[in-house]
Formats: sequence, C-alpha cells, structure tokens
Amino acid sequence: MKAEIHTSIDEIEPQQWNRLVDDNNPLIRHEFLAAMEHHSCVGERLGWLPRHIALYDADELVAAMPLYEKHNSYGEFVFDHQWESAWESSGRNYFPKLVSAVPYTPATGQRMLFHSGDQESQRMLTDTAVALAVSINASGVHILFPTENQQQQLDSIGWLSRHDVQFHWHNHAYADFDDFLSRLTVRKRKMIRKEREAVVKSGVNLRQLDGHSASHADWQAFTRFYEKTFDEKWGLATFNLGFFEEVAQKMPDNIILVLADLDGECIAGSLMYCSNTTLYGRHWGCSQQVDMLHFEACYYQGIEFCIRRGLTSFEPGAQGEHKIPRGFLPVATTSAHWVNDDEFREPVRQWTLHEQAAVAAYHDELRLRSPYREENS
Repeated sequence: MKAEIHTSIDEIEPQQWNRLVDDNNPLIRHEFLAAMEHHSCVGERLGWLPRHIALYDADELVAAMPLYEKHNSYGEFVFDHQWESAWESSGRNYFPKLVSAVPYTPATGQRMLFHSGDQESQRMLTDTAVALAVSINASGVHILFPTENQQQQLDSIGWLSRHDVQFHWHNHAYADFDDFLSRLTVRKRKMIRKEREAVVKSGVNLRQLDGHSASHADWQAFTRFYEKTFDEKWGLATFNLGFFEEVAQKMPDNIILVLADLDGECIAGSLMYCSNTTLYGRHWGCSQQVDMLHFEACYYQGIEFCIRRGLTSFEPGAQGEHKIPRGFLPVATTSAHWVNDDEFREPVRQWTLHEQAAVAAYHDELRLRSPYREENS
C-alpha cells in the first residue's frame, strides 16, 4: 500500500471513499465533506486546511482519514485552550495542529475509514498522520468524536483520550410518540404534551421536508435563520446557502429540514441529517420567537421521525442539560490525541486522567435525573 496526502477531497474518487463509510453516515460521506470545500466552509480563511489521508493498493482506495491542518481551534467542540496556553507560555507554537473531524460537527462517527478487521490499514493511517505532524512541526494529532471501537483502538496504541458528555435519545422499539411518552414519568409526560400543545395553539404549521421536496426558497429561508443564530451569539456562520443546497441535491434522502410557518410566512427552521440508524440534529434558527417552537422543531419532530423510520438513536448536538427532561440521556463521547512533544506528553496524560474522573462523576450525577419511569430506566 502507498499513502497519499490530498489537499482536496475531490482528488479522491467519491464512490471508493463512500464504500468505506459505515452506516451510510452522511456527515462523513464524500459529498458532505466536498460541499464544504466547494463553498469555502473550510480553507485558509477559516483555518481548516484539507490534508486528507488516502491509502491505495494499486489504484484502489483501501483506507482513508478526513484530516485538516488547523491554525486555530474554532469549530472543534473539544476545547484545548489550556493546552494552547501551556505550549505558548513555554515558548512553543501550538499551531499548526492536525485534526481528524467533521468540521463544526460534534457528532460521533468513523474517523478512520477502512474495511472491517483491516488492522494494517488502521495502523498505517495513524502512522501517516503522525509522520505528517512531525514533518510540519505540528503540536499533535487530534481525532475528535470517533466511534467507540476506534477510540479503543487508539487507546491500545498509546494515544491519550479525553471524555465529555452529550445527550442522546434511544429508540426502544416505540410504536409511536405516545408509546415513547408512556415510558416517562407522569410529570415529564405532561410537560412534553403541554409544550407541544403550545405550538399547536400558536397557529404555527410545521413542514418536514427532505432534499427532494425542499425548494430554493426553503433553503434561502433556512440559511437566513442559521446566519441570524450566529449573528446573535457573536459566532461565525461557516455554512452557507450553496453548501446546504449542494448537500440536499447530492444526498436528498439524508436530509430532514423542518420549517415552521406562521400567517403565511416561514419564521423558523431546524436541519437534521440521517444515516441508516441515527438522526443527527445540527442547526436551528428563527426570525420570530414562538413559545416552545425550538423544542418542537429540534427535538420532538426528530423523535417522531426516528420512530417512524425505525432509527435507533438521535444525537441532537453538543451540550444541553435541558434535553434530559425531554427524553435524552447522558452519553459519553471521546477524542484521541497524539502529542508531538516529549516534555508535554506526561503532564497532558495526567491532565486527561483528572478530566476523565471529573466527567465520569458528572455523567453519574446526570443519570440520576433520568425522566424515564424506573422500570424503563
């Protein structure tokens, strides 16, 4: 096998890349990553420089890793500002660093793409990433939100691990939304019903669309909501209309766009993506505040979709203890790190062990707040 570093994912044949993607995960498919490059969602301006690794046997792609050279820490959702401060205070440069992730997307998934059981390719991907880091004097390599199996593989070769908590919903073969509600405590069941009734009484009409049915006007409206959310939070809206429309056109069946209309005007929207088993909630925005509409568009519409399609889980995004009363339970997420500095490696390892203990205690405390009846917890 030979390894190549690609500065554009378009240099890699899409069908060969997608054959290595498990579960038809849209966030790691070639079309999704390519759309970000096509519409300047990544690149020099934003500090995400593509350095994708591809392993070839003759002309066949046998393994790959989405990888970026980073010159900032924006859009990673695994915060390393303390590490940066330590490096800089000692006179070292923390940037560049290498990051394997889906930019701006804190969702679990493959970060090393290879055929099941191909340990040689897996090790060659990590070795190539480390060699690239050494060659550009990067401070390290960071693999963010890998699958549990891939995290264990990285642990076994000595990479450091960090832990965090998200809130995910799991489908226990619910027949419908009322069946899901029946598993909750009476108080939480009444709360959710009251929240959904408030949206109905407001006069809002909800439309659930996919890439086939969403129109250009629909995507224009959603893009306005998305940008407004970032403007209000002093953030940077990295996606854009061109990106959303290209992804919808290339992966129409993986798109769930929920739009809310009031008095003939589209006032809010949420965007989700689905794999064969999992729904990923990504973005929300509105031009007019309606009580409880955020919970309806971002959570309850997604839960109904999962039940209807038989999806097993729903990852609505990072953070948010307010998700617990609405049926989402704490789930551990991880990241793996290789440190390109002998002096810092052991202090960083000790730091990660302390962090892991704190996160485990937080996770245990959150589980005591489960909204489910005891026999269903």
